[in-house]
Parts: sequence; structure tokens; C-alpha cells
Amino acid sequence: MLIYFMGICGTAMGNAALLARAAGHEVAGADTGVYPPMSTVLAEAGVTLHEGYDPARLEKLAPGLVVIGNAMSRGNPEIEWLLETRALPFTSLPAMLHDFVLRHRRNLVICGTHGKTTTTSLTAFLLRENGRDPGFLIGGVPVDPPVGSHLGAAADPFVIEGDEYDSAFFDKRSKFIHYAPHIAVLNNLEFDHADIFRDLADVQRTFAHLTRIVPRNGCLVLNGDDANLRALGAMAWTRVVRVGTGDGCDVRIADFTENATEAGFRLRWRGQPWAQVKTGLCGLFNARNIAMAATAAGLALDPADPTGLKLDGLARFRGVKRRQEILRHSPALTVIEDFGHHPTALAETLQSFRARFPGRLLTAVFEPRSNTARTKALQAGFMRALSQADEVYLGAVSRADKLREDERFDAEAVAQQLETQGVEAHYEATNAALLTKLTANTLPAAPATPRVVVFFTNGSFDGIIGRFATAANASDITRA
Repeated sequence: MLIYFMGICGTAMGNAALLARAAGHEVAGADTGVYPPMSTVLAEAGVTLHEGYDPARLEKLAPGLVVIGNAMSRGNPEIEWLLETRALPFTSLPAMLHDFVLRHRRNLVICGTHGKTTTTSLTAFLLRENGRDPGFLIGGVPVDPPVGSHLGAAADPFVIEGDEYDSAFFDKRSKFIHYAPHIAVLNNLEFDHADIFRDLADVQRTFAHLTRIVPRNGCLVLNGDDANLRALGAMAWTRVVRVGTGDGCDVRIADFTENATEAGFRLRWRGQPWAQVKTGLCGLFNARNIAMAATAAGLALDPADPTGLKLDGLARFRGVKRRQEILRHSPALTVIEDFGHHPTALAETLQSFRARFPGRLLTAVFEPRSNTARTKALQAGFMRALSQADEVYLGAVSRADKLREDERFDAEAVAQQLETQGVEAHYEATNAALLTKLTANTLPAAPATPRVVVFFTNGSFDGIIGRFATAANASDITRA
């Protein structure tokens, strides 16, 4: 069958298209501005790519199924043609994944407000390290495993990142509702996606719906330290395994330490030693991601006892691109890119960097870009998180013209408030101007204090991250 993907160059859509191709289907797709790296990967896999959207072309291709990404909306010419003519069947990406990939697999669905991509990558990596051939679909660009999607062996589990965002313009259910979980991992739960959810209770409601479809012979792997998850109440219809730092957790993280090169901690299973873990990943939040992934992978192999899963390979796990990714490191200047776009993610990362880079000036550069971050919904939380830095540079609010002034993130007010707390803060109306100021202030030839500059954004930041890293590499910063 020919399957046609609308929005094919997005990470999730592109990787799903590769899964369909691996399953033996002919695959084509379209996007506005067919762009690498996904376009390159797709073309190499034999996927036909089209620039822009054209109903006449779609009619001529006559695919057996059209998959509509959740970035697509009414007004798109191909969508309007599909709705008017009903000439071709169409579906959402999550529904397509269920019908073509997940329906007959034992699925490990990794969910939560933070850490989904890293935990999904870790789970797939650990299963591979233990001799299995799991399928997986990762919503980012992992370094380990070396690809973002893989069909795997039908007898082995399928690991998929379970996003709570909606499925399509015509299906407002969370994507993870389609993913037929055998084991559902609930990393954490906070309010986010203010464009989709009204409040925290609304987010809890969709997570509760997910727990309801975990079978009785399956399992919920739950962050036992998260009060918002505990508020979901008892889930007597399936098994619940709690992971965390507290005494009541089935899998307990103990004796966490972190230094300039690595983090370490012990894992215990119901009071008994499981493993001593050493990892290059930073922060207690990543220790929890590791513990959640290890528990889920271990229970997928042995539902009675996860400790048969060997964790030695964790020391080799290199993470995911744009998750605390070091772009430049020297005694005088370290430049890091991070996908953080929620106050908790920023706060936990900055706290970790204090331990990992002791004695360095910590500079946070933040772009209010996500549909929630660019509003006032979490503004106070961002201010508290950013106050952990020594310096803060606030970028332009993404798509500011689409928001009323009274609902828009007020970067200037945040900068002023941070100044009253002793944090040097800067705001510029454009990201180009921000780059100019950041470069002038942070790239002297001989800095008095070594510095860490970390960029937080879930988007491109108008390309200033790469330009700053290039300028830093070309500069003559030579001493600590």
C-alpha cells in the first residue's frame, strides 16, 4: 500500500514513515520546505518527498491512506480537498501507528511532562544491550540507539514515546491513548500545553484515561515521588511499581552524587541491592529517567523481577541531541544546548550544572517558544527557575503577534524582577540583538571567571545557538 504522510519532515512523522517503509509499504509525503536532516534520511530510505501541498498531485498519487500530522490544520489545501471529496481514507499519526505497528506488540509507552525522549532512548538502549531486538519510536534525535525508529523483532517489546499532546485537528485525544500500552511509564506530571489543557486537573484526567487501558497482566511504572501522580489514586485494575527516592518505592534511587565528569547512584529493588550505576548524564532527574527505563525494560523481560536486566552498558549511553548537549568545552568557556521549555526542566538542569561545573559563572539564555512558554501561564515558574543562574538572557517571544499583550510572556518584566534578586538579566526585542549583546558580554579574550552558557529552547532560537558556538570556537578564549 502507498501511505502518504502530511508534514513528513517532522521528527515523529519522519520516523513513523520510516517504520511504515520498514514494514514493506511504499511511502511518500509532503512538507513545506523539505529540510534536513529528516529529508536526507527519508530519501536514503527510498521515501518520495514533495515540496508543499497540492490536491491535484495527491489525487494523482491516489495513496491507500493519508496520515495527517497534528501540525496540520484546516485551510491546508490537501486537507480541504480530502474533506470535500472523501476520495481517500485519512487518519492521524497515532492511529496509524496503532493499526500498522502497535496493535499486536507488547508496548512500553513512556509518558510524562519531562524526560520522555531520554527515557524512551534509555529503555530501547537497555533492551538492546541485553540481547533483545526491540522496536522503538523516539521523538527526538538519539545518539544511542543510533537511529530514531526501528521495527525490531515481532516477539520483542516496542518502546514508544507517549506524548500527551493531541492527535490531530480532528482527534483531540492525547496521542498516548492510541498506543495500546502493556507497560506504561509515568515519569512525572505537571501542567503544560496550555493551548490544549485548561489546568492541572485536565492534564491529570488524560493521564488517568491512559492508566485505564493498561491491562491487568501489564504494569504501571510510576514516579513515586510525584504528588500529582499520587493524586491519581489507586489503580487496582493493574499492577503498579513505584520508582523514586522515597522509602515507599519498589525501586529506590539511593546515594546520588555528581561531579564534573559523571553522576553515580545505587538502585535497590524492594530493599535488596540491584546495581551501582555510573553515568555521564547529569542531574538527579536523569538518574530517575535511568531508573524508570531500567524498571520498565526489566519488567518487560521478567514481570516478577526486573533485576535480571544488566545495567553495565549505562556508562556508554551518550544520550540524545539537544538534551544537555555540550557544543563546546574548554577550561574558560562551555556552551550547552538544552531542549528545556518548562520551569521544572530549567530548574533541575541549572541545579545539576552547579554541581557539574563548580566555580563557573552560569549564564542561562532562554527563548519563550513553546505554546505554553510564550504565554504568562508559567511565567512565575520560569522566573524562579532562572533565578538559579548568575546571568540570564531572555530572547524574543516566539510568534508574539499571535498573542494578546495581556496573555504574552513578559520577558522585560521577568528581567527586571531577576535584577531585584541579584541576577544580572538582559532582554532584547529580537534574537539577533540578543546574540550581539551575548557575544559582546561573554566572549572576551581572557575572562576573569570560567563561564558556562546554556541555551534553553524547544525550537531553533532563530539560529543564534549555532552562531554563538561558532563565534566561541573562533575566538581566542584560551585561559580559565
